Amino acid sequence: MASVAEHALACARRLGAADADVEVSAAVGQSVGVRRGEVETVEYNRDKGLGITVYFGNRRGNASTSDLAPDAVERTVEAACAIARHTSQDAAAGLPDADRLYRGHAPDLQLYHPWGLSVEEAIEMARRTEAAALAVDRRITNTEGANVSSYDSDFVLANTRGFSDGFATSKASISCSVVAEDAGGMQRDYWYSTHRDPAALDSPEAVGRAAGSRTVARLGARRLPTGEVTVIFDANVAGSLLGHLVTAASGSSLYRHSSFLEGKLGAQVFAPGVRILEDPHRPGELASAFFDAEGVATQAREVVRDGRLQGWFLSSYSARKLGLETTGNAGGNHNLILDPGDLDRDGLLRKIGRGFLVTEMMGQGVNAVTGDYSRGAAGFWVEGGAIQFPVEEVTIAGNLLDMYRGIIAVGNDVLVRGSKRNGSIVVERMTIAGE
Repeated sequence: MASVAEHALACARRLGAADADVEVSAAVGQSVGVRRGEVETVEYNRDKGLGITVYFGNRRGNASTSDLAPDAVERTVEAACAIARHTSQDAAAGLPDADRLYRGHAPDLQLYHPWGLSVEEAIEMARRTEAAALAVDRRITNTEGANVSSYDSDFVLANTRGFSDGFATSKASISCSVVAEDAGGMQRDYWYSTHRDPAALDSPEAVGRAAGSRTVARLGARRLPTGEVTVIFDANVAGSLLGHLVTAASGSSLYRHSSFLEGKLGAQVFAPGVRILEDPHRPGELASAFFDAEGVATQAREVVRDGRLQGWFLSSYSARKLGLETTGNAGGNHNLILDPGDLDRDGLLRKIGRGFLVTEMMGQGVNAVTGDYSRGAAGFWVEGGAIQFPVEEVTIAGNLLDMYRGIIAVGNDVLVRGSKRNGSIVVERMTIAGE
Protein backbone atom coordinates (compact mmCIF):
# COMPACT_ATOMS: atom_id res chain seq x y z
CA MET A 1 0.00 0.00 0.00
CA ALA A 2 2.87 2.38 0.73
CA SER A 3 4.27 1.88 -2.79
CA VAL A 4 0.82 2.46 -4.34
CA ALA A 5 0.48 5.66 -2.32
CA GLU A 6 3.91 6.89 -3.41
CA HIS A 7 3.08 6.12 -7.04
CA ALA A 8 -0.11 8.21 -6.76
CA LEU A 9 1.77 11.15 -5.23
CA ALA A 10 4.43 10.96 -7.94
CA CYS A 11 1.71 11.07 -10.60
CA ALA A 12 0.17 14.14 -8.94
CA ARG A 13 3.50 15.97 -8.92
CA ARG A 14 4.11 15.07 -12.55
CA LEU A 15 0.72 16.50 -13.48
CA GLY A 16 1.54 19.81 -11.82
CA ALA A 17 -0.16 19.52 -8.43
CA ALA A 18 1.46 21.68 -5.78
CA ASP A 19 0.40 19.29 -3.04
CA ALA A 20 -1.52 16.05 -2.62
CA ASP A 21 -2.55 13.52 -0.02
CA VAL A 22 -3.62 9.95 -0.59
CA GLU A 23 -5.07 7.10 1.44
CA VAL A 24 -4.81 3.47 0.38
CA SER A 25 -6.83 0.96 2.36
CA ALA A 26 -7.74 -2.72 2.48
CA ALA A 27 -10.31 -4.49 4.64
CA VAL A 28 -11.88 -7.87 5.14
CA GLY A 29 -15.02 -8.62 7.13
CA GLN A 30 -17.40 -11.41 8.04
CA SER A 31 -20.88 -11.25 9.56
CA VAL A 32 -23.19 -14.11 10.50
CA GLY A 33 -26.83 -13.74 11.51
CA VAL A 34 -28.96 -16.44 13.16
CA ARG A 35 -32.69 -16.29 13.86
CA ARG A 36 -34.60 -19.02 15.72
CA GLY A 37 -31.51 -21.18 15.54
CA GLU A 38 -31.37 -21.07 11.75
CA VAL A 39 -28.74 -19.30 9.72
CA GLU A 40 -30.33 -16.22 8.19
CA THR A 41 -27.34 -14.36 6.73
CA VAL A 42 -23.69 -15.00 6.04
CA GLU A 43 -21.90 -11.97 4.64
CA TYR A 44 -18.28 -11.76 3.65
CA ASN A 45 -16.57 -8.72 2.21
CA ARG A 46 -13.10 -7.91 0.97
CA ASP A 47 -12.51 -4.30 -0.03
CA LYS A 48 -9.62 -2.16 -1.17
CA GLY A 49 -9.45 1.38 -2.38
CA LEU A 50 -7.52 4.56 -2.98
CA GLY A 51 -8.65 8.13 -2.48
CA ILE A 52 -6.52 11.10 -3.50
CA THR A 53 -6.89 14.85 -3.04
CA VAL A 54 -4.76 17.22 -5.10
CA TYR A 55 -4.17 20.96 -4.73
CA PHE A 56 -3.39 23.50 -7.41
CA GLY A 57 -2.80 26.51 -5.23
CA ASN A 58 -6.05 26.77 -3.25
CA ARG A 59 -8.07 24.78 -5.75
CA ARG A 60 -8.85 21.26 -4.68
CA GLY A 61 -9.98 18.10 -6.45
CA ASN A 62 -10.40 14.53 -5.31
CA ALA A 63 -11.16 11.15 -6.83
CA SER A 64 -11.19 7.53 -5.73
CA THR A 65 -10.92 4.01 -7.13
CA SER A 66 -11.17 0.42 -5.98
CA ASP A 67 -8.64 -0.69 -8.60
CA LEU A 68 -5.05 -0.40 -7.37
CA ALA A 69 -3.39 -1.35 -10.65
CA PRO A 70 -0.83 1.30 -11.72
CA ASP A 71 -2.78 2.48 -14.77
CA ALA A 72 -6.04 2.73 -12.76
CA VAL A 73 -4.26 4.76 -10.08
CA GLU A 74 -2.89 7.11 -12.74
CA ARG A 75 -6.34 7.62 -14.25
CA THR A 76 -7.73 8.41 -10.81
CA VAL A 77 -5.01 11.02 -10.19
CA GLU A 78 -5.71 12.55 -13.59
CA ALA A 79 -9.40 12.79 -12.72
CA ALA A 80 -8.62 14.53 -9.42
CA CYS A 81 -6.35 17.01 -11.21
CA ALA A 82 -9.00 17.74 -13.85
CA ILE A 83 -11.54 18.45 -11.09
CA ALA A 84 -9.14 20.75 -9.25
CA ARG A 85 -8.49 22.85 -12.33
CA HIS A 86 -12.21 23.60 -12.61
CA THR A 87 -12.96 24.38 -8.96
CA SER A 88 -12.92 27.82 -7.40
CA GLN A 89 -10.22 29.08 -5.06
CA ASP A 90 -10.68 28.37 -1.37
CA ALA A 91 -8.19 30.11 0.90
CA ALA A 92 -8.67 27.51 3.64
CA ALA A 93 -7.89 24.54 1.39
CA GLY A 94 -4.56 22.78 1.64
CA LEU A 95 -2.52 20.22 3.51
CA PRO A 96 -1.78 20.59 7.22
CA ASP A 97 1.31 22.58 8.12
CA ALA A 98 4.35 20.30 8.02
CA ASP A 99 5.23 20.91 11.67
CA ARG A 100 1.82 19.57 12.77
CA LEU A 101 2.24 16.19 11.07
CA TYR A 102 3.02 13.12 13.14
CA ARG A 103 6.65 12.05 12.90
CA GLY A 104 8.44 9.00 14.18
CA HIS A 105 7.52 5.41 14.83
CA ALA A 106 4.19 5.04 16.61
CA PRO A 107 4.11 2.74 19.65
CA ASP A 108 1.70 -0.17 19.44
CA LEU A 109 -1.77 0.90 20.59
CA GLN A 110 -2.98 -2.73 20.52
CA LEU A 111 -5.64 -2.01 17.92
CA TYR A 112 -5.19 -5.17 15.84
CA HIS A 113 -6.40 -8.52 17.16
CA PRO A 114 -7.61 -10.63 14.23
CA TRP A 115 -10.28 -13.08 15.35
CA GLY A 116 -9.75 -15.79 12.75
CA LEU A 117 -13.26 -17.07 13.42
CA SER A 118 -14.60 -19.56 10.88
CA VAL A 119 -18.16 -19.25 9.60
CA GLU A 120 -19.11 -22.42 11.46
CA GLU A 121 -17.70 -21.07 14.73
CA ALA A 122 -19.50 -17.75 14.25
CA ILE A 123 -22.80 -19.55 13.60
CA GLU A 124 -22.42 -21.61 16.77
CA MET A 125 -21.61 -18.48 18.78
CA ALA A 126 -24.67 -16.67 17.41
CA ARG A 127 -26.86 -19.66 18.26
CA ARG A 128 -25.54 -19.65 21.84
CA THR A 129 -26.28 -15.95 22.13
CA GLU A 130 -29.86 -16.27 20.90
CA ALA A 131 -30.51 -19.41 22.96
CA ALA A 132 -29.37 -17.62 26.14
CA ALA A 133 -31.77 -14.75 25.40
CA LEU A 134 -34.73 -17.04 24.74
CA ALA A 135 -34.06 -19.00 27.93
CA VAL A 136 -34.45 -15.93 30.15
CA ASP A 137 -38.27 -16.05 30.30
CA ARG A 138 -41.09 -17.95 28.61
CA ARG A 139 -42.66 -14.60 27.72
CA ILE A 140 -39.91 -14.08 25.17
CA THR A 141 -41.88 -15.30 22.17
CA ASN A 142 -39.91 -14.06 19.20
CA THR A 143 -36.47 -12.99 18.17
CA GLU A 144 -34.91 -10.56 15.72
CA GLY A 145 -31.83 -12.75 15.82
CA ALA A 146 -28.25 -12.73 16.98
CA ASN A 147 -25.27 -11.51 15.02
CA VAL A 148 -21.53 -12.19 15.26
CA SER A 149 -19.18 -10.12 13.15
CA SER A 150 -15.51 -9.37 12.69
CA TYR A 151 -13.78 -6.70 10.64
CA ASP A 152 -10.07 -6.19 9.99
CA SER A 153 -8.62 -3.24 8.11
CA ASP A 154 -5.31 -1.61 7.26
CA PHE A 155 -4.36 1.64 5.56
CA VAL A 156 -1.54 3.96 4.55
CA LEU A 157 -1.96 7.73 4.59
CA ALA A 158 0.68 9.78 2.76
CA ASN A 159 1.18 13.31 1.45
CA THR A 160 3.67 15.42 -0.46
CA ARG A 161 5.05 16.95 2.74
CA GLY A 162 6.86 13.77 3.69
CA PHE A 163 4.22 12.07 5.81
CA SER A 164 3.57 8.36 5.27
CA ASP A 165 2.14 6.12 7.95
CA GLY A 166 -0.69 3.74 8.74
CA PHE A 167 -1.77 0.92 11.00
CA ALA A 168 -4.02 -2.11 11.15
CA THR A 169 -7.20 -2.32 13.23
CA SER A 170 -9.72 -5.01 14.10
CA LYS A 171 -13.25 -4.91 15.44
CA ALA A 172 -15.35 -7.78 16.79
CA SER A 173 -18.94 -7.74 18.00
CA ILE A 174 -21.76 -9.91 19.32
CA SER A 175 -25.36 -8.66 19.39
CA CYS A 176 -28.85 -9.94 20.04
CA SER A 177 -32.42 -8.59 19.93
CA VAL A 178 -35.57 -10.38 21.13
CA VAL A 179 -39.30 -9.74 21.58
CA ALA A 180 -41.37 -10.49 24.70
CA GLU A 181 -45.16 -10.56 24.98
CA ASP A 182 -47.80 -10.58 27.68
CA ALA A 183 -51.45 -9.52 27.98
CA GLY A 184 -50.41 -5.87 27.84
CA GLY A 185 -48.60 -6.15 24.50
CA MET A 186 -45.16 -6.73 23.04
CA GLN A 187 -41.78 -5.22 23.87
CA ARG A 188 -38.39 -5.41 22.20
CA ASP A 189 -34.89 -4.73 23.45
CA TYR A 190 -31.31 -5.66 22.64
CA TRP A 191 -27.74 -5.83 23.89
CA TYR A 192 -24.32 -5.97 22.28
CA SER A 193 -20.62 -6.13 23.01
CA THR A 194 -17.94 -4.61 20.75
CA HIS A 195 -14.17 -4.49 21.14
CA ARG A 196 -10.92 -4.38 19.20
CA ASP A 197 -9.86 -7.59 20.90
CA PRO A 198 -12.38 -10.44 20.66
CA ALA A 199 -10.98 -11.87 23.90
CA ALA A 200 -12.38 -8.80 25.68
CA LEU A 201 -15.94 -9.34 24.45
CA ASP A 202 -18.70 -10.35 26.80
CA SER A 203 -19.52 -14.04 26.40
CA PRO A 204 -22.33 -14.99 24.00
CA GLU A 205 -24.35 -16.14 27.00
CA ALA A 206 -23.86 -12.81 28.81
CA VAL A 207 -24.95 -10.83 25.75
CA GLY A 208 -28.01 -13.04 25.28
CA ARG A 209 -29.03 -12.89 28.94
CA ALA A 210 -28.70 -9.11 28.95
CA ALA A 211 -30.86 -8.81 25.82
CA GLY A 212 -33.51 -11.14 27.26
CA SER A 213 -33.56 -9.52 30.71
CA ARG A 214 -33.80 -6.00 29.30
CA THR A 215 -36.72 -7.05 27.08
CA VAL A 216 -38.72 -8.78 29.82
CA ALA A 217 -38.20 -5.81 32.14
CA ARG A 218 -40.09 -3.61 29.69
CA LEU A 219 -43.31 -5.64 29.79
CA GLY A 220 -46.25 -3.79 31.30
CA ALA A 221 -44.93 -0.38 30.29
CA ARG A 222 -47.04 2.69 31.03
CA ARG A 223 -47.04 6.32 30.03
CA LEU A 224 -46.17 9.12 32.44
CA PRO A 225 -48.15 12.28 33.13
CA THR A 226 -46.70 15.46 31.66
CA GLY A 227 -44.47 17.34 34.06
CA GLU A 228 -40.93 18.25 35.08
CA VAL A 229 -38.79 15.54 36.69
CA THR A 230 -35.20 14.48 37.23
CA VAL A 231 -33.95 12.37 34.31
CA ILE A 232 -31.27 9.67 34.56
CA PHE A 233 -29.69 8.79 31.22
CA ASP A 234 -28.54 5.18 31.45
CA ALA A 235 -24.87 4.71 30.50
CA ASN A 236 -25.92 2.86 27.34
CA VAL A 237 -27.58 6.04 25.96
CA ALA A 238 -25.83 8.82 27.89
CA GLY A 239 -22.99 8.95 25.37
CA SER A 240 -25.39 10.64 22.94
CA LEU A 241 -25.18 13.77 25.12
CA LEU A 242 -21.42 13.81 24.52
CA GLY A 243 -22.09 13.30 20.82
CA HIS A 244 -24.22 16.47 20.72
CA LEU A 245 -21.33 18.34 22.34
CA VAL A 246 -18.94 17.15 19.63
CA THR A 247 -21.34 18.18 16.87
CA ALA A 248 -21.81 21.66 18.31
CA ALA A 249 -18.09 22.11 19.04
CA SER A 250 -16.94 20.92 15.61
CA GLY A 251 -15.31 23.33 13.21
CA SER A 252 -17.87 22.88 10.45
CA SER A 253 -20.73 23.89 12.78
CA LEU A 254 -18.77 26.86 14.10
CA TYR A 255 -17.68 28.43 10.81
CA ARG A 256 -21.19 27.99 9.45
CA HIS A 257 -22.56 29.76 12.56
CA SER A 258 -24.86 26.82 13.21
CA SER A 259 -23.86 25.91 16.75
CA PHE A 260 -25.43 26.71 20.12
CA LEU A 261 -21.86 26.74 21.52
CA GLU A 262 -20.63 29.56 19.29
CA GLY A 263 -18.76 32.15 21.36
CA LYS A 264 -18.74 29.95 24.47
CA LEU A 265 -15.08 28.88 24.56
CA GLY A 266 -14.00 29.23 28.20
CA ALA A 267 -17.59 29.62 29.36
CA GLN A 268 -19.43 27.55 31.96
CA VAL A 269 -21.18 25.14 29.60
CA PHE A 270 -21.51 22.18 32.02
CA ALA A 271 -22.17 21.99 35.72
CA PRO A 272 -19.13 22.69 37.92
CA GLY A 273 -17.12 19.53 38.53
CA VAL A 274 -17.81 17.99 35.11
CA ARG A 275 -14.60 17.00 33.31
CA ILE A 276 -14.40 15.54 29.80
CA LEU A 277 -11.06 14.32 28.49
CA GLU A 278 -10.12 13.42 24.94
CA ASP A 279 -7.42 10.75 24.99
CA PRO A 280 -6.39 9.42 21.55
CA HIS A 281 -3.67 7.17 22.98
CA ARG A 282 -5.62 4.67 25.09
CA PRO A 283 -4.52 1.14 24.13
CA GLY A 284 -7.15 -1.05 22.52
CA GLU A 285 -9.90 1.56 22.24
CA LEU A 286 -12.11 2.07 19.20
CA ALA A 287 -11.09 5.71 18.62
CA SER A 288 -7.37 5.58 19.38
CA ALA A 289 -4.74 6.91 16.96
CA PHE A 290 -1.46 8.83 17.03
CA PHE A 291 -2.60 10.95 14.09
CA ASP A 292 -5.90 12.07 12.60
CA ALA A 293 -7.31 11.61 9.09
CA GLU A 294 -4.88 14.26 7.77
CA GLY A 295 -1.78 12.93 9.51
CA VAL A 296 -1.82 15.63 12.21
CA ALA A 297 -0.40 14.42 15.52
CA THR A 298 -3.02 13.86 18.21
CA GLN A 299 -2.66 14.61 21.90
CA ALA A 300 -4.61 14.14 25.09
CA ARG A 301 -6.44 17.25 26.27
CA GLU A 302 -9.26 18.45 28.49
CA VAL A 303 -12.28 19.41 26.42
CA VAL A 304 -14.25 20.42 29.51
CA ARG A 305 -12.60 21.34 32.81
CA ASP A 306 -14.73 21.99 35.89
CA GLY A 307 -17.68 22.54 33.55
CA ARG A 308 -15.90 25.10 31.35
CA LEU A 309 -15.43 24.47 27.63
CA GLN A 310 -11.69 24.34 26.86
CA GLY A 311 -11.51 23.56 23.15
CA TRP A 312 -13.09 22.79 19.79
CA PHE A 313 -12.83 19.82 17.42
CA LEU A 314 -11.02 21.20 14.37
CA SER A 315 -9.46 19.91 11.17
CA SER A 316 -6.89 21.99 9.28
CA TYR A 317 -9.60 23.28 6.95
CA SER A 318 -12.09 24.30 9.64
CA ALA A 319 -9.29 25.78 11.74
CA ARG A 320 -8.23 28.03 8.88
CA LYS A 321 -11.84 29.08 8.31
CA LEU A 322 -11.94 30.17 11.95
CA GLY A 323 -8.44 31.66 12.11
CA LEU A 324 -7.36 28.98 14.61
CA GLU A 325 -5.06 25.97 14.81
CA THR A 326 -6.10 22.39 14.06
CA THR A 327 -6.82 20.25 17.12
CA GLY A 328 -6.04 16.98 15.32
CA ASN A 329 -9.69 16.07 14.85
CA ALA A 330 -9.96 15.60 11.10
CA GLY A 331 -12.24 12.57 10.90
CA GLY A 332 -13.94 13.23 14.25
CA ASN A 333 -13.27 13.01 17.95
CA HIS A 334 -11.01 10.44 19.57
CA ASN A 335 -11.77 8.64 22.83
CA LEU A 336 -14.00 11.03 24.77
CA ILE A 337 -14.02 10.24 28.48
CA LEU A 338 -16.46 11.64 31.02
CA ASP A 339 -14.99 11.49 34.51
CA PRO A 340 -17.09 9.08 36.59
CA GLY A 341 -18.54 9.81 40.01
CA ASP A 342 -18.62 7.63 43.12
CA LEU A 343 -21.98 5.85 42.64
CA ASP A 344 -23.15 3.07 40.34
CA ARG A 345 -26.55 3.29 38.66
CA ASP A 346 -28.44 1.84 41.61
CA GLY A 347 -26.65 4.30 43.87
CA LEU A 348 -27.72 7.17 41.62
CA LEU A 349 -31.34 6.00 41.79
CA ARG A 350 -31.21 5.91 45.58
CA LYS A 351 -29.64 9.36 45.63
CA ILE A 352 -32.28 11.06 43.46
CA GLY A 353 -35.21 9.15 44.96
CA ARG A 354 -37.70 10.01 42.23
CA GLY A 355 -37.35 10.45 38.47
CA PHE A 356 -37.29 8.91 35.01
CA LEU A 357 -34.55 6.45 34.04
CA VAL A 358 -34.08 6.56 30.26
CA THR A 359 -32.78 3.37 28.66
CA GLU A 360 -33.77 3.97 25.04
CA MET A 361 -34.27 7.06 22.89
CA MET A 362 -35.96 7.49 19.53
CA GLY A 363 -36.03 10.21 16.91
CA GLN A 364 -33.59 12.96 16.03
CA GLY A 365 -35.21 16.01 17.60
CA VAL A 366 -32.05 17.96 18.42
CA ASN A 367 -31.50 21.46 17.02
CA ALA A 368 -27.74 22.04 16.85
CA VAL A 369 -28.25 25.77 16.24
CA THR A 370 -30.35 26.53 19.31
CA GLY A 371 -29.64 23.48 21.47
CA ASP A 372 -33.35 22.66 21.74
CA TYR A 373 -33.76 18.99 22.59
CA SER A 374 -36.84 16.78 22.17
CA ARG A 375 -36.69 13.01 21.75
CA GLY A 376 -38.93 10.03 22.25
CA ALA A 377 -37.88 7.91 25.21
CA ALA A 378 -38.54 4.66 27.05
CA GLY A 379 -37.24 3.41 30.36
CA PHE A 380 -38.41 3.12 33.97
CA TRP A 381 -40.09 5.24 36.62
CA VAL A 382 -38.10 5.56 39.83
CA GLU A 383 -39.78 6.20 43.19
CA GLY A 384 -38.31 5.76 46.66
CA GLY A 385 -34.89 5.26 45.09
CA ALA A 386 -35.89 2.11 43.20
CA ILE A 387 -37.39 1.17 39.83
CA GLN A 388 -41.19 0.87 40.09
CA PHE A 389 -42.46 0.17 36.55
CA PRO A 390 -41.42 0.41 32.89
CA VAL A 391 -42.31 3.50 30.84
CA GLU A 392 -42.95 3.94 27.12
CA GLU A 393 -44.31 6.48 24.62
CA VAL A 394 -43.07 9.64 26.30
CA THR A 395 -40.99 12.58 25.08
CA ILE A 396 -38.21 14.23 27.05
CA ALA A 397 -37.51 17.88 26.21
CA GLY A 398 -35.21 20.70 27.23
CA ASN A 399 -32.26 22.70 25.96
CA LEU A 400 -28.81 21.14 25.83
CA LEU A 401 -27.17 24.07 27.60
CA ASP A 402 -29.68 23.80 30.44
CA MET A 403 -29.23 20.03 30.49
CA TYR A 404 -25.43 20.23 30.59
CA ARG A 405 -25.53 22.82 33.37
CA GLY A 406 -28.17 20.76 35.15
CA ILE A 407 -26.01 17.63 35.51
CA ILE A 408 -26.04 16.78 39.21
CA ALA A 409 -24.28 13.40 39.12
CA VAL A 410 -22.34 11.03 36.86
CA GLY A 411 -22.24 7.29 37.56
CA ASN A 412 -19.25 4.97 37.75
CA ASP A 413 -21.17 2.35 35.72
CA VAL A 414 -18.89 3.11 32.78
CA LEU A 415 -19.63 1.73 29.32
CA VAL A 416 -17.68 2.25 26.11
CA ARG A 417 -19.91 2.86 23.12
CA GLY A 418 -17.91 3.76 20.03
CA SER A 419 -15.71 6.77 20.79
CA LYS A 420 -17.51 7.65 24.06
CA ARG A 421 -16.64 6.33 27.54
CA ASN A 422 -19.13 7.35 30.20
CA GLY A 423 -21.37 6.28 33.05
CA SER A 424 -25.02 7.20 33.62
CA ILE A 425 -25.78 10.94 33.68
CA VAL A 426 -28.35 12.57 35.98
CA VAL A 427 -29.97 15.82 34.75
CA GLU A 428 -31.80 17.67 37.50
CA ARG A 429 -34.88 18.77 35.61
CA MET A 430 -36.40 18.07 32.20
CA THR A 431 -39.90 18.23 30.77
CA ILE A 432 -41.68 14.91 30.25
CA ALA A 433 -44.55 14.92 27.75
CA GLY A 434 -46.75 11.88 28.25
CA GLU A 435 -50.43 11.45 29.01
